[in-house]
Amino acid sequence: MRVCFTIDTEFSIAGAFADPALLPVGAPMVRCETDGRSQGLEFLLACFRRHGMQATFFIETVQRHYFRDDPMRALAWRIAEHGHELQLHVHPCWSVFQYADWPQRVRAQPRQDDLAGRPLDSTVGLLRQGQATFAEWGLPAPQVFRGGSLQHDEDLYRALAVAGIPYSSNIGLGVYNCGLADYQLCAGRHLRHGVLECPVLTFADWPSHLKTVSVSGTSFAEMRWLLDRAQAAGLELAVILSHPFEYVQSYGDGFRVLRRHAVNQSRLERLCAYIAAHPDRFQASGLAAAAAQPLTPASSANPLLRGRPWHTASRLATQVLYDRYGQWLLARQARRAA
Repeated sequence: MRVCFTIDTEFSIAGAFADPALLPVGAPMVRCETDGRSQGLEFLLACFRRHGMQATFFIETVQRHYFRDDPMRALAWRIAEHGHELQLHVHPCWSVFQYADWPQRVRAQPRQDDLAGRPLDSTVGLLRQGQATFAEWGLPAPQVFRGGSLQHDEDLYRALAVAGIPYSSNIGLGVYNCGLADYQLCAGRHLRHGVLECPVLTFADWPSHLKTVSVSGTSFAEMRWLLDRAQAAGLELAVILSHPFEYVQSYGDGFRVLRRHAVNQSRLERLCAYIAAHPDRFQASGLAAAAAQPLTPASSANPLLRGRPWHTASRLATQVLYDRYGQWLLARQARRAA
């Protein structure tokens, strides 16, 4: 079974829509530097290198409407130098910055980041902008797309087909559910309007609650259990979601007061080590490479895996306690610096 670590690599509006005096955050949102070390991107690159893993980094491009000096270009090349896949990520909200009156536009239409319900031509335009950005940066053309906040609808897949992007990983039902019957996808590979969708693995952590697998929101015990169950069920593919900023805790505005997120870093390290220790069962893979494998009758399998309640309870307790402890330490750090 192929395991695909997917890293949404993006900048942050950082409250600017609510208060135009606040400034978006660029490269620090990806590098996540604290005590002179990058605990975001460089931690990820080092972790994957230690364990011999190839990952997929979804690079957000619409932010160029705000960050005219192109800080994402150097980050993308840094990732490419390490041999990882670079694929296309889009948050439509950044496109409003092309207008001088963007604060007024945001007040009139606050849902700037929606992909679901967006006109087809507008979505095609966003995809074309991303493809042009990859070409301008000298990167291979993107073969896989992921929308911001995992938003999707049927027109998104029609737009991907028009733009010639053959694969997508847009669906994570624990994050966003469009409500359409054909898009209730928890796993597998599924053709939709000529585009092969590879959803982020979703499971039931409580009897009636769906949870999409992410490093920040799923414990190592849960992820190990789910990979074992998925492999035993004959699934070909498991997609896991992450972001560079998940590996630090932050306090206050501007993403300036940070500390290393030891829990999340440990989860990723342990999961990579587990996959590397079982090469007969698991193979870490770029998502385009996994999606391009020949389809089989097992490809469209779509089981809803179920977690263990005690794993869920342990994860919730750990997250609450660690988050509170981290915020307490960061508040002290901010007061000392003031």
